[in-house]
Amino acid sequence: MAKPSGFLEYKRALPEDRPVPERIKDWKEFHMHCPEDMAREQAARCMDCGVPFCHSGLTLGKFPSGCPVHNLIPEWNELVYLGLWEQAYRRLASTNNFPEFTGRVCPALCEGACTNGYDDEPVTIRNNENMIIERAFKEGWVYPEKPIVRTGKKVAVVGSGPAGLAAADQLNHAGHRVTVYERADRPGGLLMYGIPNMKLDKDVVTRRIRLMEALGVTFETGVEIGKDMEAEKLVSDYDAVVLCCGATKPRDIRVESGRELAGIHFAVDFLSQNTKSLLDSDLADGNYISARDQHVIVIGGGDTGTDCVGTSIRHGCKSVVQFEILPEKPDGRRADNPWPEWPDVCKVDYGQEEARYLYGEDPRHYCVMTKKFTGDESGHVRAAHTVQVKWEKDETGRFNLKEIPGTEKEWKADLVLLAMGFLGPEDTVAEQLGIERDPRSNFQADEEKYATSKKGVFAAGDARRGQSLVVWAINEGRGAARECDRYLMGETKLK
Repeated sequence: MAKPSGFLEYKRALPEDRPVPERIKDWKEFHMHCPEDMAREQAARCMDCGVPFCHSGLTLGKFPSGCPVHNLIPEWNELVYLGLWEQAYRRLASTNNFPEFTGRVCPALCEGACTNGYDDEPVTIRNNENMIIERAFKEGWVYPEKPIVRTGKKVAVVGSGPAGLAAADQLNHAGHRVTVYERADRPGGLLMYGIPNMKLDKDVVTRRIRLMEALGVTFETGVEIGKDMEAEKLVSDYDAVVLCCGATKPRDIRVESGRELAGIHFAVDFLSQNTKSLLDSDLADGNYISARDQHVIVIGGGDTGTDCVGTSIRHGCKSVVQFEILPEKPDGRRADNPWPEWPDVCKVDYGQEEARYLYGEDPRHYCVMTKKFTGDESGHVRAAHTVQVKWEKDETGRFNLKEIPGTEKEWKADLVLLAMGFLGPEDTVAEQLGIERDPRSNFQADEEKYATSKKGVFAAGDARRGQSLVVWAINEGRGAARECDRYLMGETKLK
């Protein structure tokens, strides 16, 4: 453990984010790094808890508990406290291929399961993780360690998001020749184009891609499997294939009328176009959906909705509101959501914080159902029409949605962003390969084996499990790589 009395002596503390008035004027990361002495003090709070649920990676009841990649958190916290930063990095890198990603964008399932959080505030695990990896890059401890022996086997990975990158990294370490196919013009998948730059600077993603290239991984961008290259060709040209295509079919909205109006967009298009234009020209080319001087409505909560709020604010929108069809979450744990489950409580993320600063109130409105959109004579959306709803249990205990009469409302809307999640992977690859699907349209593959119904073809990440977190995608990529290696070699040393 770290300091035996650390959790009694020190309170949880994080470095302050960049001030809202400053950060909404640019696209730079808003989280700041803390000084070394602060990091060591916070690591000292990691206690001798007996059973460290923080790295359990379990699902208890409805919610997950602990780190899906099973980071050895107490071990590297102790090493940070002792000032042994390189050893801390080695322990961290043994379970997590990309701590610089999870240290920035993971919701920190580990902290929800921290024993300190049972009756106090949890250890600052995510921040400590980010401090370790950034120190490692700065000191030169992260460098390309190529495999000593190559197996002669070739593996194709489809998709370069967190699952695809993790699978490629692991398979390359095992000695296989790995080629990653990405249909976008830059590798990184949702890390590159799905998460805004202020949350995850794209230089951080590019830094890791360049390292993987130096390790021997080949990236083929601008190649859409199933369109630019037949999926069957991968099966014939490679010894194994790992599908990490993501769950990229956005969920659409059902309304009485007006869905066809201009100005209604999927959040993924809004966010990805913005990042591409930012990287290509610092937004000078205008090849993105702009919220400037617009009344913006974001339909859907979660991280994607928050990212739409933050991006709209940086464009210079006139106003932004966010509709959630579910009730507001409680400030503290409910009785059916005990520790060490992930606390399903109300949080104020960066986008809501910025909207509060600009407009004086939280942009979120709960239990709101959008009924229809109306537009102007040119066919552009100008208003959203909503009604308040309530959730009631029926005799079977199932919740049903009921509208509340007299709560109809009209909202100004020049730009509507649909951030309601994703339905599953696109159909082309599965259809060309004849891969079986599960009831939710995901690629059917057992969690422990990751093998699809097509011999030599594996699936991981959102394409297999449905829309999820970056850390789950990394875990899935590692698991698929392990089973792919076993398939190729008859045994595996990958974990």
